[in-house]
Amino acid sequence: MYLLYLDDSGSAKNTREEYLVLGGISVFERQVHWISQELDKLAAEILPSDPKSVEFHASEIFSGRVPPWNGMDKTARRDVIKKVLQVLQLAHHTTHAFGCAVHKASYPTSDPMKIAFEELCHRFDLQLKRMYNLGDKQRGIIILDKSTHETTLQDMTRDFRTLGTQWGVVQNLADVPLFVDSKASRIVQLADHVSYALFRAYEAADFSYLNIVLNRFDEDGGRLHGLCHKQTNTSNCMCQACMSRRLTNSRWQP
Repeated sequence: MYLLYLDDSGSAKNTREEYLVLGGISVFERQVHWISQELDKLAAEILPSDPKSVEFHASEIFSGRVPPWNGMDKTARRDVIKKVLQVLQLAHHTTHAFGCAVHKASYPTSDPMKIAFEELCHRFDLQLKRMYNLGDKQRGIIILDKSTHETTLQDMTRDFRTLGTQWGVVQNLADVPLFVDSKASRIVQLADHVSYALFRAYEAADFSYLNIVLNRFDEDGGRLHGLCHKQTNTSNCMCQACMSRRLTNSRWQP
């Protein structure tokens, strides 16, 4: 079983932000323990007296407004975000990042969360289909942080399994998404960091975090499946997602 952990960055309703991002990691079930252990070790370095109370929430670490992050200087906090992302960089080769950055103004009448979720359902399904064709017959489950999108996203997934996405029926998801408390899941916390790395890249042109894990996004034969930039002016965008799509446009039409 492959588990796709997702979390969002940015707000659909915040007019001061251009982007809404949904991102995370696809991990084989047996690798969950290793990733959790590595993040537990990092938490113990930060707060030896109570490591279980440390939640790696990237935006809170970045801002430094709440404990234990308010006791660190800016450089130390940025280093924590990078160390969390380095856990993904060092993870087993079967672990892949996924993410979708939606330029909200490009889709003024649509819910950017729905756009991003449909994209990532499709792309996760593509990964599982490729594996199936190679003889690795795995199914998938999507796991998200608890949010106001819970009912909507569950209904969407039910529809995907029967009616399909714009690219066809999603065939390899075992059930509707599961929603968990991020405080209880180190993997959701890592997904949060992938999402935040994408948000900083697209919203603030700060690639210092995304560059750490860019090579971990799902790809096949030079085609970058795991990263998607949804906007209406793709012809001039030089991000990896748009460039990969243009370079392979004659062979890949997601």
